[in-house]
Amino acid sequence: MDAVLLHFDDETQSGQRLARACGIDARAIGRHRFPDGELKLTLPASLGANVILLRSLDQPNEKLIEVLLAAQGARAAGVRQLTLVAPYLAYMRQDIAFHPGEVVSQLVIGRFLAGLVDALVTVDPHLHRVATLREAVPLEHANVVSAAPVLADLIEREWPGALLLGPDAESAQWVRQAAARHGFDYGVCTKARRGDREVSVTLPDLAFHGRDVVLLDDMASTGRTLARAAEALRARGAGRIAAAVTHALFADDAVAVMRSAGIGPIWSTDCIRHPSNAVAMADALAAAVAALYHCSP
Repeated sequence: MDAVLLHFDDETQSGQRLARACGIDARAIGRHRFPDGELKLTLPASLGANVILLRSLDQPNEKLIEVLLAAQGARAAGVRQLTLVAPYLAYMRQDIAFHPGEVVSQLVIGRFLAGLVDALVTVDPHLHRVATLREAVPLEHANVVSAAPVLADLIEREWPGALLLGPDAESAQWVRQAAARHGFDYGVCTKARRGDREVSVTLPDLAFHGRDVVLLDDMASTGRTLARAAEALRARGAGRIAAAVTHALFADDAVAVMRSAGIGPIWSTDCIRHPSNAVAMADALAAAVAALYHCSP
């Protein structure tokens, strides 16, 4: 692959893993913060025609400015093909206006990114009422990688024979995919949300008594949905309970809330850096990038 991978200093390990998987060089973007909070970026010299920019967009507001500056700087340096690898893609949850005056952030951020890069690769974007990533980010090449296979492989190694459980209807696609990979039994809960931190979860009509259960979802933010599901499982006599998520957002006391609800192991991918990271997405991301460049990683 004839390309260079750019990364920021806080994603050095992820950048190096992805670059190795792609068989290309990784180079760091210099970043300086002025006393008033403004950023100055310095790109490496001699980038070439093809650049892969790695930036996972958790805690996204400042990172979106970094992507803007890096992308425009790369274009000014002569880069013709610019691919953004954003393992976590922010602002996807608000896809319609629920009340008058609400800004549909998915459309705004999607169009913003589409105006900066030629291609996008992301992992399990949090899409609700749109069928494809291209509807959210209007690019010809807007590619999704699923973490379900690597999480399923981890579960098979750690808890073979576990029952996979999705905490809400939106998780069903990932649970089905993971279950099919190793023949796991699975089910999906029903969730009612009353606020950012107030949810209730109803278990499906399955036998849980004495069974090890892994709660599987694309992301966990406050941890309340997974916690409520775990509490319901304990009430039904489930055995061990674990959680496996693609994106470990885990805001504030999320991990403590999950632990207090009876969740033992918490496994996540390295899409967002967190102590729970248990599997790397570099190989899967490299395959997606290679497909864009019509070569093998």
